[in-house]
Amino acid sequence: MTKIVDINELENFVGEVTGTSEWFQVTQDQISLFADATHDHQFIHIDPERAADTMFGSTIAHGFLTLSMLSHLAIDCMITIPDPEMVINYGLDTVRFMSPVKVDKRIRAVCKLVDVQVKGAGKRALCKYDISIEIEGEKRPAMNAEWLMMFMAKKK
Repeated sequence: MTKIVDINELENFVGEVTGTSEWFQVTQDQISLFADATHDHQFIHIDPERAADTMFGSTIAHGFLTLSMLSHLAIDCMITIPDPEMVINYGLDTVRFMSPVKVDKRIRAVCKLVDVQVKGAGKRALCKYDISIEIEGEKRPAMNAEWLMMFMAKKK
């Protein structure tokens, strides 16, 4: 569940895990649709029979599919401000793909707030999150990313 705090209180949460998302199952249909959208049709993603003979034993999600799931997974575990005018994806500082996400596995995000810069006389907050995408039943995460989000307060 998203925690809502005043923009000037965000700094109080630096260094804290702000939440963990619900589990999300990655299906072959999602992987295949992503392959079509990105024109990345490597057999390891779309051919279950060939992929079964690899070291993975099944098809795997594209790393960029896992990365793109941040928008869905992390939104529920980030801290936000009350009734923001908008929340803008400001970019990524680092991304590391550490373990493959096999078809039908479930993933979730764990969010930790690592930096806050309040700008514009308290109208904007640039927040940096360290986000780990965990795979259910696995010790190593699928991915770690430092994600920057700009929270914009409504103009009064």
